[in-house]
Amino acid sequence: MRILLLTQYFPPEVGGPQVRLGAMCRELLDRGHEVEVVTAMPNYPDGEIKSEYEGKFYVRDNYEGITVHRLWLYASKGAGVKRILTFLSFAVTSLVGFFESKRPDYIFTSSPPLFLGIPSVLISKLWGGALIFNVADLWPDSARELDLVTNEMLLSLGEVLEKWVYRNSNFVCAVTEGIRDTLKEEKQVSEEKLLFLPNGVDTDTFGPQPYDHSLAENLGVEDKWTILYAGTHGYAHGLDVALDTADRLRSEDVHFLLVGGGSEKDRLVRRAEELGLSNLTFLDPVSPETVGQLYSIADAGLSTLRESTLFEGTRPAKVLAAMSTGTPVLYSGHGEGARMVKDVGAGLVTPPQDVEALSDAISHLRRNPKEAEEMGNKGRDFVMEHYSWKVLIGEWLEQLNRKTQGDQIWSTAL
Repeated sequence: MRILLLTQYFPPEVGGPQVRLGAMCRELLDRGHEVEVVTAMPNYPDGEIKSEYEGKFYVRDNYEGITVHRLWLYASKGAGVKRILTFLSFAVTSLVGFFESKRPDYIFTSSPPLFLGIPSVLISKLWGGALIFNVADLWPDSARELDLVTNEMLLSLGEVLEKWVYRNSNFVCAVTEGIRDTLKEEKQVSEEKLLFLPNGVDTDTFGPQPYDHSLAENLGVEDKWTILYAGTHGYAHGLDVALDTADRLRSEDVHFLLVGGGSEKDRLVRRAEELGLSNLTFLDPVSPETVGQLYSIADAGLSTLRESTLFEGTRPAKVLAAMSTGTPVLYSGHGEGARMVKDVGAGLVTPPQDVEALSDAISHLRRNPKEAEEMGNKGRDFVMEHYSWKVLIGEWLEQLNRKTQGDQIWSTAL
């Protein structure tokens, strides 16, 4: 099978989508499939094109044996009109990447941004290939719920575009059960079109490691009970709860490590300085391998979300990374991710943005190290059985094979 991946986010950028899509490509390649990628010049999360790609419109690149076509976009950071221009610019320039690629059997388009549905549909019609539209976040629902876009005309146009993309896709793929249910029940996507490919984790990169004393010493946390948040610092994540909890626990031997970037990071850094939080450290985005090393010195992995019905169908990838390393999870939020942590027994769940509850959960894990260890072991066992990329991609290919009624392309690939 030959598959062309269209995504605005891809390694060497770091972040949840980049890690997920990079792992997916590696697994498909390992199974003998041909993979090409059309993506933007690396610019996330800083909103600036990396120096080695600056001033270029098109670069033919290579990622672990995969041909990658990188295109210029208007790079920006945050929300609003500039962000929309970022999405629209890549939707236009991505067309060049299509024509630099081999004609695929399947186009796999990762959304958001929703605008990538436009070139995907046009090219799939032109080439006659099948389009798989992958929905990792429901837009424009998210934009409306989080007040990222308040112009009702733009939101209405987004809903029209959303329906058009779903209608013209051969398959619509959901990342969570909640998104799958919404696609079926509210967006009227037929069962015949629906595929399911949840977030997974590289269980080798994110595996249990011996405590890295040198790393802990360099970060000043060797004698601290350390909580690691590794992921995007965006509005949806509500990371103020981490700052307020650090403030509440400043007299304890507890230290927060917040690793990553995003639209909210500058504000959070300023607020931490105003609060004088010596027990909280911000680190720049790092590679997945480095995140794996950081988990070796973490006593708990943290995941946070704001209070919103929108996150009912959210399952943050950072939770799987923590579980895969055998680290107990502190989950501040509701929804699908919270239920998974609770059902597996992989950590403690607290209401979103509830500082007192999160503080109590931290104190409980500190007082009960044996219980915390058991939670970590349960998480690791669960991920190994259900959420390694090898397992997930195999199940996804079987779904696609069934829904294409045993097409010859697939019969030799499974």
